[in-house]
Amino acid sequence: MSLDELQGTPARDPEAPTEPPATAKAGAATAAKADATSGSPATAKSGSPADAKTDAAAEADAEAEAKADAEAVADASGPVVRRAGAGGWAALRPLLLRMHFYAGLLIAPLLFLAATTGLLYAGSWQAEKILYSHELTVPHVGEAAVPLSTQVKAARGAVPEGKVLGVWPAPEADATTRVIMERPGLDEGETLTVFVDPYTADVRGQLTTAGDALPLRAWLSEFHASLQLGEFGRNYSELAASWLWVVALGGLALWIGRRRSRRADLVLPDRKATGRRKTLSWHGTVGLWAAIGLVGLSATGLTWSKYAGENIGQLQDRLGGATPSVAATLAGGAAGGSDEHAGHVMTEGMEMPPPPPTADIGIDRAVAAARAAGVTESLRVTLPAKGKGYIVKENDKTLPVHLDSVAVDPADGRIMDELRFADYPLLAQLTRFGIDLHMGLTFGIANQIALAALAVAVMFLVVWGYRMWWMRRPTKERRLSAGRAQPRGAWRKLPVTTLLPFACVTAAVGWFVPLLGISLVAFLAVDVVLGFVAARRRPATAPQG
Repeated sequence: MSLDELQGTPARDPEAPTEPPATAKAGAATAAKADATSGSPATAKSGSPADAKTDAAAEADAEAEAKADAEAVADASGPVVRRAGAGGWAALRPLLLRMHFYAGLLIAPLLFLAATTGLLYAGSWQAEKILYSHELTVPHVGEAAVPLSTQVKAARGAVPEGKVLGVWPAPEADATTRVIMERPGLDEGETLTVFVDPYTADVRGQLTTAGDALPLRAWLSEFHASLQLGEFGRNYSELAASWLWVVALGGLALWIGRRRSRRADLVLPDRKATGRRKTLSWHGTVGLWAAIGLVGLSATGLTWSKYAGENIGQLQDRLGGATPSVAATLAGGAAGGSDEHAGHVMTEGMEMPPPPPTADIGIDRAVAAARAAGVTESLRVTLPAKGKGYIVKENDKTLPVHLDSVAVDPADGRIMDELRFADYPLLAQLTRFGIDLHMGLTFGIANQIALAALAVAVMFLVVWGYRMWWMRRPTKERRLSAGRAQPRGAWRKLPVTTLLPFACVTAAVGWFVPLLGISLVAFLAVDVVLGFVAARRRPATAPQG
């Protein structure tokens, strides 16, 4: 995903003596043309010149590439002169080249790791259907289901020490009912799910779950988020998500702004190219097609992150886009447990009176009341807690989504409150869709295939980027070496009218996405130190006379 900046020519060694401008342009143009037609310095001698000469379009591309890169290299390494009309893309391109180089080079391993774990997670939805088919399905579909209360009683009999928190009625004819329980010995965030045949009330099994994720998907989800390293491991995924959109958009701009003789080469790989130009063609076109998806994954992934996620949540609240919830507190009841309205302070000396005893109509009548109110698809029922009623929610996240919810009074089955997904703030709806797309839910298996394709694309982009970096290394040097970055000083060529807004936007984004800002400052600090060391060595290595 890195190294799009290499664009056909090894950049001038920043530690080498500065050539006169005319010599620098000519040398860069010659190197770029040779690299473009033969693929890389390593293959220039063994390549087939005849093949390159027969392709007029490739020859034209090589010349355009040589001219563009020669100008970029000479402009970035020359004296700082702010000329009128020197702004725009010509001034910004060298800076993007250098930023894309270092971002791809240093962050690419994290992106590759995130793509690998994401690929595994995308496949976990189908894998758990196979692995846990005994628990998830019934052996025979009956004519009618037994009451939910009977199914809950069977689950309690299987796990007498457990406390029932909720019930998820079978969403399909051949599916089991899930009874969610709390049991001593479980880790934080874990519950015990008992799977019950809705037609016979036979217990099909029990599994430790996290939300709706069965053990395999729960493990892979945590592996994708933190590499199973706890809170410290979450920094890896946040750092990858923080830089993914930067690398994707930077590479997209460099690829679209690249000079080419055939427009088709923008969207399709150049199959006639060889060597490094062939790799670059695949890197650019695949990155072009994947860019929107990668930016989307980055944005939605950051909502789960620790630092940027907190900022996103605060901004969403200030914009009135917080996700609403149904009010289930009983009249005169004490708010407790996971009540979203908890936290109100009472006057000193006052005591909240205990809620009056009420009858419980039972889960079957509560679900019937919710269905009568229009809440019917893929139900999830939360049993009454202290001072609260039943909460019945829809959880169908596949388009067209069904995400309405109601609160039912356990005393008489009255609907205390209802919340329709259509009434969500627009920002909350978009957030919901974005998260579900990221998880592979919105379009079902097609969504999961698309996520897998994006993950594979990232893996190939990283490999192609490193391959280009390796292919442009100085082969005449006997010591181990690799491709060099765009010369320093590109930012000094930007006009003030471009530099100041660019710096302000970068600072604001770095503050809002903290790990991006911190790592960017670290990159700049290292680059400054390396430049200082190179400057001190230059007089000693410069030719005498």
